[in-house]
Amino acid sequence: MKNIFKTNNDWTGFLLRLTIGIVLFPHGAQKLLGWFGGYGFTGTMNFFTATVGLPWIIGLLVIILEFFGSILLVIGLGSRIIALSMIALSTGIIFTSHIQNGFFMNWFGNQKGEGCEYFLLLIGLSAALLLNGSGKLSLDKLLYKSKNAGL
Repeated sequence: MKNIFKTNNDWTGFLLRLTIGIVLFPHGAQKLLGWFGGYGFTGTMNFFTATVGLPWIIGLLVIILEFFGSILLVIGLGSRIIALSMIALSTGIIFTSHIQNGFFMNWFGNQKGEGCEYFLLLIGLSAALLLNGSGKLSLDKLLYKSKNAGL
C-alpha cells in the first residue's frame, strides 16, 4: 500500500498530474454532467452501450474514471492508481474506436473520426506519472509521510 502513495518530492509529478487532470476534466464533465457540449450521463451511456457496443459497466467506469479521476489527479490522491487506469482506458479506446481513423486528430474535419494521437499522449503522460508518483503538493505525499512517520 505504501508503494501506491510513495512519491518523489518533485515538480515533475505535480506537472504530470495537473496536466492530465486539467485536460481530462472537461471530457469527464461532458460525459457525466453534460457540460462543455456533452451529452450527460444518460446520453453518454446510450452511446457507449448502443453505438459503441460496450457493456454498461465499462461505460460507467469510463465516466467515473474521467470525471472523478481527473479531480483526484488534481489533488494528488491515488495518482498511481488513476494513471494505471488511464493507461488501460486509453489503450481500450484506441483499439475499440480510434485506430481505424489513423494517427492524427481530426483537426480539419476531413476524417471519419478522431485518430489516436491524443490517447497515445495520455498513455505516455500516465506512464510517467505511474513511475514518478504525485510529486509536490499532493495528498499522496501527505499520506505516505503520515503512514511512515512512526517507522
